[in-house]
Amino acid sequence: MASITTPSFDRRANLSLFSRLRKAEGQADPFPIYAELRARGAISPAPWGGFLVTSFSTCDQILRGNAWLEPDTRWRERQGVSTRWGASSSREISRTLPALNPPEHTRVRRSAGNFDRTTIDRMGRRVSQVVDDLLDTVMEHLHTGEADFAALVSEELPVATIGDWLGLPRADWPRLRELTHDQVFTQELLPSASQLARSDAAMAELRAYFLHLVHERRARPGEDPVSRWIRTWDAMEPDRDKADEAVYFLVLFVLLAALETTSTLLSTMTLLLVEHPSRWSLLAAQPDLVPAFVEEALRYDPPTHVISRVAAEDCLLHGVEVRADEMVHLLVGAAHRDPAQYDRPDAFDPRRKAPHLSFSGGIHYCLGAPLARLEAQTLLHRTVTRLPRLTLARRPDRAPRVAFRRLLNLDVALA
Repeated sequence: MASITTPSFDRRANLSLFSRLRKAEGQADPFPIYAELRARGAISPAPWGGFLVTSFSTCDQILRGNAWLEPDTRWRERQGVSTRWGASSSREISRTLPALNPPEHTRVRRSAGNFDRTTIDRMGRRVSQVVDDLLDTVMEHLHTGEADFAALVSEELPVATIGDWLGLPRADWPRLRELTHDQVFTQELLPSASQLARSDAAMAELRAYFLHLVHERRARPGEDPVSRWIRTWDAMEPDRDKADEAVYFLVLFVLLAALETTSTLLSTMTLLLVEHPSRWSLLAAQPDLVPAFVEEALRYDPPTHVISRVAAEDCLLHGVEVRADEMVHLLVGAAHRDPAQYDRPDAFDPRRKAPHLSFSGGIHYCLGAPLARLEAQTLLHRTVTRLPRLTLARRPDRAPRVAFRRLLNLDVALA
């Protein structure tokens, strides 16, 4: 039987590391801090309770294993209303697909359908058109100076893609994008009270907006995804109000997943492209490397640096006793630089062929991964083939987050 060990560093020892992660310097480059944490072991105590996991193989094992659960609605209720898990935005997000456990997860995922090849091909034509229009706007700005690629492209492409697919009015896209950025704080690692308040307000507005949308589509159904989900849930759920709420949570999930992490992927990928001229030259000469470049960007600096799970029962993890209901934080950003998994992990190598955890794993593998890849690959290919070489005008600023990365700007100029 495996022996029980006590991590060699207590919870206070890791507190200073997380204090540094929350500062601008740590958010700009968290990887040296991750390396310090990794040196303390594959699993170490989190300052606020639970554990931190930095090993790629252990993170992968947990994501694929049945012994680890999402912190779902019932788990959050057990934590108490006075905790961050009792916030209204936390309770609301716990009812979306990524936070569900079987059998609820199985039922909802099946109702959502998949981004199959036919759907992706159809959306691909729209993505190509949107990318070309957005790059035209970038060129207009570059003729007179600099262009903020994040604002002009990375923030616009995901909302245009998913907004068009869902049939959302174009006039609503900017506000939905703002609300998406605000709601994410409830999913952050250590949200402050003010951040949770922003999440609560954003989530309330999103709920009202999308419930109204569902009611409108029920009254005037079409061939859009929302109308199809209404028909699907009407066949599954006799209570119409419950069916409408199930569709609302599906639409909410699709919007949040499609906007937040995809825009970060697009900005990070473009930053990696323009900050080193050799990378632009490589892709311009070998455009067949575009898919591999995207995958390496996902490994090198993933949009989400933390994924959390809870233990289904008492267990040992690397010899450390983890109690049932106790949370483990999978530091994906650290796991992606694990030298036990990757050769030269701190080097960006677009020729690298290696796995990553940016789309999670197991039953919770990202439903929208094909769409995110489509947008990223289309944008990268069009950028290096349509635009003259760009260069980074200045280092970007980042949002005050640890788990969900976001560039606030990406200023570029003609090289």
